Amino acid sequence: MIYILAIFLPPLALLLNGQPLSAVLNLVIIVPCIVFGLIFPVLFCVPSAHAVIAVAMRREDRRQREIVEAIERYGAPPGWHR
Repeated sequence: MIYILAIFLPPLALLLNGQPLSAVLNLVIIVPCIVFGLIFPVLFCVPSAHAVIAVAMRREDRRQREIVEAIERYGAPPGWHR
């Protein structure tokens, strides 16, 4: 659901995902993309792409942090060698 919001309302999606600085950056990106998007329509996709990538990266960071916490709590999986 957050990805759909990131496509249509990128700054709001970034705020709801806990990334206020990325939301501000996305607002800054939106202004020139709207102005120059009239000449180069592909620029309308840039803020949405930024939001989708930022949300995906944040989700991946959370997943890795959960794995590290599980390894610290329960130890390495059987058969794992350093």
